[in-house]
Amino acid sequence: MISMDQVKELREKTGISVMQCRKALEQAEGDMDKAMQFLKEKSVDIASKKGDRELTAGAIGSYVHSSGNIGAMVLLMSETDFVSKNKEFVDLAKDIAMQVAAFSPEDNVALLAQQYIKNPEQTITDLITAAIQKFGEKIEVARFSRFSALEK
Repeated sequence: MISMDQVKELREKTGISVMQCRKALEQAEGDMDKAMQFLKEKSVDIASKKGDRELTAGAIGSYVHSSGNIGAMVLLMSETDFVSKNKEFVDLAKDIAMQVAAFSPEDNVALLAQQYIKNPEQTITDLITAAIQKFGEKIEVARFSRFSALEK
């Protein structure tokens, strides 16, 4: 039997809905690590089903390094302004801007393949896929730009 405390713990770790957390824990027979792996695998499936949806809202995330010499801006798109105004969505845009500032990807393909600066076990694709599962909407990086006072 899965307890509400287990569901609550998994929800706090992932931010994913209570129902998805409960289902993952039931499938994993209460094993938290297996449930998290199940949710990760499920997020890829969920993201692929939302691929043809229209993106009509978004948020601009920015990051300037403490030196003041390097910065980046990212336009992260979603389906609705309900999601794009969510604090966690805005934070995601800022985190991706930090990634752009740190690693200077040439294009979206390169950006999405990079290891996430805050968690090298994840790629940017993994990060966005998890956000799609969490918010229930298609999300993608529309464009980004990196600025450096040190480069010509």
